[in-house]
Amino acid sequence: MRREHGFSIIEMIVSMAVMLAVTGGIFAVMNPSHGTFQTQTEVSDLQQRLRVASDTLYKDLLMGGGGAYQGSMSGSLDYVFPSIVPYRKGAIGEDPAGTYKSDTITITYVPPTMAQTTLANNPGNSLTNSAETKVNAEAGCPAGDLLCGFKEGMTVLIYDATGHADTFTITQIQDINANNVKLQHNSDKLAYEFLPDTTKIVQAASYTYYLKTDATNQTGQLMFYDGGTGADVPVVDNVVGLTFKYYGDPQAPQLNGNPLTNTVGPWTTYGPMPPALGAQVLDHNNNAADGWAAGENCVFRLDNGQQVPRLPVLGAGGTTTTLVELTQAMLTDGPWCPGGPNGAVGNAWDADLLRVRKVSATIRVQSANVALRGPASVLFTYGGTSREGSKWLPDQQVTFSVTPRNLNLGR
Repeated sequence: MRREHGFSIIEMIVSMAVMLAVTGGIFAVMNPSHGTFQTQTEVSDLQQRLRVASDTLYKDLLMGGGGAYQGSMSGSLDYVFPSIVPYRKGAIGEDPAGTYKSDTITITYVPPTMAQTTLANNPGNSLTNSAETKVNAEAGCPAGDLLCGFKEGMTVLIYDATGHADTFTITQIQDINANNVKLQHNSDKLAYEFLPDTTKIVQAASYTYYLKTDATNQTGQLMFYDGGTGADVPVVDNVVGLTFKYYGDPQAPQLNGNPLTNTVGPWTTYGPMPPALGAQVLDHNNNAADGWAAGENCVFRLDNGQQVPRLPVLGAGGTTTTLVELTQAMLTDGPWCPGGPNGAVGNAWDADLLRVRKVSATIRVQSANVALRGPASVLFTYGGTSREGSKWLPDQQVTFSVTPRNLNLGR
């Protein structure tokens, strides 16, 4: 018989095995590539959300402490009160004195504006929770504008050299010919009756940023509040971590040699000036406004008849200028300004907040797609449904620091 040519069974099995191995290899390469393709668009979105969050915080942090830049009482707000605080301030939901929240910050500054002047004498009216007041038409105010640029709905800051400060909303322009404006206080009560001519009134930006967490839906948002009566608004979605750290001047505030009787400051290296020796801070009715002894305030005390710093030197002491991290304990233990030695009363704040010179912010965002998140772990704040490593998109985090120029004028 003639022999037939062809493949044997063994040869067929070997060839099929080779084909299956090659095919399996191709799919093994394609599957991770498919997962990578799925994550790429989400990576771009995640990084864009990080950029928006960091840029938004950066621009306001950089402006922190910027005060009036025309007329009397110009200069950094750090000579009066802390412009960066770790809690919420404003007309709605203001946190009580002594609060510390690591995921909340309020930044105050004077934006570019012509609305910068002083309170005028208004016989028969004191500045109460809802009051009419007058302003001085100082040099620098818009020509022919008796209200110096103030308008209804504007948020304004009122402060003086003693450390008293409050925010208001202009609710009504009553009589422009008499330069009268009606002010509505943004907090529960007015802590101090401000004096005319020595009290600055300016348009203000007072912005709060905080983390809003939704544990049920396993997500969060970076929120923004403008300090007024409007609603809070989200800035960035799927933010799962927000932390602020504060670094401060280790040196205590000092009197800078400018006589306290001078009407033009600054009088200190930072912080509000104390009253003259033997005198106390007085309010609109000539009553003692603070609980401190004569010649003292929250940052200066008397020692053998001399006004010396009340705050201690931090860190290594001596003449060091290296910034020191300000802990929660440091920023919530007093002394309280400007209220008095008996605790946080009224519109009070911890004197150590005046030390802030640098803020470090850490923002963490997650993938909006649960199919790209693995089990909750160091990689994922909130777990997802993916069990394939090739389809994991871990949370991303950025940390940056800002040294506001208006809080570092003396450094």
